[in-house]
Amino acid sequence: MDHKLNNTELTAALAKNTLDEIPKPKSDAKEIVGLIRHSGKIAGYQLSDSSTVSKEEGVCMAKNGEIKGVGVAHRGDTEYLKSIPDGSESNNLGNLPTVSG
Repeated sequence: MDHKLNNTELTAALAKNTLDEIPKPKSDAKEIVGLIRHSGKIAGYQLSDSSTVSKEEGVCMAKNGEIKGVGVAHRGDTEYLKSIPDGSESNNLGNLPTVSG
């Protein structure tokens, strides 16, 4: 059996290793459709139902399965959301539009 990964699969596998947790989304989980930025940094998220949540609320919601397509990572003591790698750049959080919040 051949267990070699192609470059896309290897990149996705490595990216998933940077996530601390990949929560299982509930059937009614929302998607992140926009980013709220303050001084260039992500401060919150706009969800598919048009509501907005802070970065911290977004992390809690994702952990509870209320947001799909994201995993939880950390930098220092701060947790944040990252897109689950799927080989498509277009749906990465960093490529979403900035919205006012």
